[in-house]
Parts: sequence; C-alpha cells; structure tokens
Amino acid sequence: MRSSDSPVYSGLFPVAPTPFTEDGDLDLEGQKRLLDCMIDQGVDGICILANYSEQFLLSDEERDTLVDLCLSHVAGRKPVMVTCSHFSTRIAEERARYATERGARLLMLMPPYHGAGLRTDEEGMLQHFSRVAEAAKIPIMVQDAPLSGVTLTVPFLARLARAVPLVSYFKVEVPFAAAKLRSLIEAGGAAIVGPFDGEEAITMMADLDAGATGTMPSALLPDLLRDVIDNHKAGRRADAAAAYAHVLPLINFENRQCGLRAAKSVMAEGKVTKCEAVRHPLEQIHPETRARLIELAREANPLALH
Repeated sequence: MRSSDSPVYSGLFPVAPTPFTEDGDLDLEGQKRLLDCMIDQGVDGICILANYSEQFLLSDEERDTLVDLCLSHVAGRKPVMVTCSHFSTRIAEERARYATERGARLLMLMPPYHGAGLRTDEEGMLQHFSRVAEAAKIPIMVQDAPLSGVTLTVPFLARLARAVPLVSYFKVEVPFAAAKLRSLIEAGGAAIVGPFDGEEAITMMADLDAGATGTMPSALLPDLLRDVIDNHKAGRRADAAAAYAHVLPLINFENRQCGLRAAKSVMAEGKVTKCEAVRHPLEQIHPETRARLIELAREANPLALH
C-alpha cells in the first residue's frame, strides 16, 4: 500500500547507459563518471538497467554488480530507479528485492513477455505486478513500450493502479502516447501518481500538454530538457516550446538514426567515458552517423560534451 506521505517523483528521470571497455567488459570507473555527469545534468532521478542500458546483454552477475555500484556511488544524491523486468515472476521478485535492499527508490517493469509468442493474460499480468510489489514494497513504474509486443489497454492500466497501489507510475512510449496518457489520467484519477513519457522525449511537448509529469529520455541531453519541463510546469508554454524546438533536431536524430548508441557516443566524445562500444550482436554506430550526431550535439551543446 502506498503511504500518503510517500514522495511523488516527477521531472527528468533519464536512463543511464552501461559503458563497456574495448574488450566488452563492464567499465565500472566509467559507470561512476557517467552517473556523476548525470547528476551534474540536473536530473531528478536516474534509471538503471533499462533497455537503453543494454540490460538484455548483461548477465545476472553483471546486473547485481551494477545495482551495487550505482546505488552505492549515487549514495542518495538522486533517487535511483532499477529496471527488474523478466518473464518469470519469481525472478522479477528476486530482482526487485535485491534492488530495494540496496536502496532503490522505484522499480520499472515491462509486462511479462518472452520472444514473439510467450505472453500472459491481464489476470496473469495483474498477479505478476502484485507479487513484485509485495516483494519490493516500493513504487513501480509500468513500462508500456512496443518492444514487449503486449497491448496494455487504458482500462487495464487503471484497474492495475487501483488494485495494486504501489503500481502508480507509468512510462507510456507507444504510438499516440499523448492520447493514451490523457485517457489514462482520466480513467485512473488519483491512482495515476506519475504519468511519464519516454522514447528519448521525441513526443515530450505533446505529452506534457496531455498531463505527463515526467519524462525518461536518454542521458544525452537531460540538462537541455530542464527548461522545457520547468517552463511547462510553470505555465510558460511558449518558453517551453522554444526550448524544445532548440533540441528537437538532436532528439530526432537520436531517436531515428542512433538509438541507444547516441548517448554513449556523445559521452565518449565529451570524455565522460573512454569507450562508446555496444555489445554484439548490436552494431556499432556508423562513422558517418556518428559525425552527424556530434555535429548536432555541438549545436545544442549538452553538458555531456564537456
């Protein structure tokens, strides 16, 4: 049960990349520098082990190592959200417990899925989220993303939020996200504590207009999104729109051309980390794509370049 005096999380909760060495090992010192950079970016929180963290390319041992390192290094400077998604409810519970014991403030979960064919029905999903909430006893964000191939309807999400009060945050990054956020807020009422968007903030202005109170971009430019979200919250929509227009070319290039490689490349260019490699079978960023990315980044001038 969510306590009435529990903190309400909002604002900028970007996803931390996972830096690797040239040999493909975890770069733990680089991870610390990266987290420090994100805190300097003025974020409201940090999400680790998400899809943009290449969580699907990490071993269970590496996951535990990163949870331990990230939470101990951030040391309460910002709330940390840990992604605990797994098709197995039991494993998701274990991941959630582990993260909570080490100081996670929120969890993020995708609905259970495996490959193209293994899904569960709405009752199974409700039980899945309920059991993880019981294991962790901290707020949970549902990640509603096309990657899972699971359709999460607004009536089901509202029902889930009412049935499991700790499931009170929602990251909506499906097509027509603003319309879904608006409908979810209307259907769920007070049970929808944190309506967020994602997908590199590519639809951020429309989503804020629809009632989103937070966004989960990559770690590429959250400092440049600060003016967008703060101005919008203060009712200065024209100023928010101008700030958003300034960074939209870079966001669009990240979203459509680079994916999770963008933040890693910019942070390597800015000497935050030493290496921008992604793990196989992901392909490395093409040199021409990287050159255009850095050109756009220099025009926008995010902190990660410095």
